[in-house]
Amino acid sequence: MRCVLRICVLLLGLFSRASAQQAPESVTLFEDVRIFDGKSKELTEPRHVLVRGNKIEKISASPIPTDRSANTRIIKGNGRTLMPGLIDMHWHALLVRPTPAELITGDVGYTNIVASAEATDTLLRGFTTVRDLGGPAFGLKRAIDEGIVAGPRIYPAGAVITVTSGHGDFRQKYEVPRLPGGPLTRMEQLGGSIVADSPDEVRLRVREQLMLGATQIKLTAGGGVASPNSPLDVSTFTEFELRAAVEAAENWGTYVTVHAYTPVAIQRAIAAGVKCIEHGHLMDEATAKLIAERGIWLSTQPFPVEAAAAFPPGSQERAKALEVIAGTDRTYRLARQHNLKTAFGTDILFSEKQARRQGELLASLDRWYTPAEILTMATSTNAELLALSGKRNPYPGKLGVVEELAIADLLLVDGSPLDNISLLMDPEKNFVVIMKDGVIHKNTLE
Repeated sequence: MRCVLRICVLLLGLFSRASAQQAPESVTLFEDVRIFDGKSKELTEPRHVLVRGNKIEKISASPIPTDRSANTRIIKGNGRTLMPGLIDMHWHALLVRPTPAELITGDVGYTNIVASAEATDTLLRGFTTVRDLGGPAFGLKRAIDEGIVAGPRIYPAGAVITVTSGHGDFRQKYEVPRLPGGPLTRMEQLGGSIVADSPDEVRLRVREQLMLGATQIKLTAGGGVASPNSPLDVSTFTEFELRAAVEAAENWGTYVTVHAYTPVAIQRAIAAGVKCIEHGHLMDEATAKLIAERGIWLSTQPFPVEAAAAFPPGSQERAKALEVIAGTDRTYRLARQHNLKTAFGTDILFSEKQARRQGELLASLDRWYTPAEILTMATSTNAELLALSGKRNPYPGKLGVVEELAIADLLLVDGSPLDNISLLMDPEKNFVVIMKDGVIHKNTLE
């Protein structure tokens, strides 16, 4: 009997492998579409685009002959716009919907289920990739990659690394002082953020996040809005501590990005070798010039006034939020004036309502940029920054473009966002097809 069972198991395994090998790749043919390729200022003339598996196989002005079998899906574009999936470079997948109190005190399982639902909504807003800059997103990333949950591809940073009293230190007063070698606090156990108060501690915490699967490292180099014990004007890490993080990240072939608003925090981070600045809303012109001279990335966000509503009226957090928001216009003007390498993100926290405005925030860049510049920033430019992860990049291949051999993250838009950027504000209506990695997650044309 044991012999028979072994043979059955062996035959079942061989049959399964053979079936997998024989299963044909999915094929999707977009007919009669005008393409925004992620870089150009104008749409192409009508084209046909063939996707095989998860790659764009062919783009042609002439009809593409293909096997019209049951495995081939034909999508008639009828002159609609085909463009790359959108990329949000400052996202917090697990921090979008819960309040800070719910995150610290709530059930971890529930938090992850809520984050899974938000991930699906993020994808259906047309954002096929996000760079997660703080939070325990490793499990969610794996579930999405394995097809268990529908959501964007995630480039995770893992826990935000902060200092005692820095932005990201959400410990309660009774948890201070911290004893050297003492137990991790609830905040640290959850993997949202972790305290490091010396170069050696910084190296340790960076290496831990890399071990867990971080694609880049996030530190808080200055004060922040959401942290109750972190004034905006403070500078946190010393240059030696920042250098320790940069060294540890570069040993793994990746980079450090830092949360920083003020000139002092930004300039210290650049001196330490940091490759990317998050926010920069309180910087001055001298700092903008330094960013330009050193070729540093600025990953900033068009914060709306309504974002302050995530914090209670009269609270210090709301006051700090309004101060940062007031610096948005100046930051983008400096970025344009000095031709900074600028990435787009949203940094939405604690508000499902604000998350629904993700595309609207992208469209709001029309105060400073043309529609072509906005779309380029949110596609090929953002993809260029993602590539700084080097071999830590979990999704090798071309992202953010519609080109042959590029990864098939595609949106079919009912209209031309190059002519009407406000189409991004209503993805439910205007994004008629959403494809990620060659898989169609939405198709209202059928």
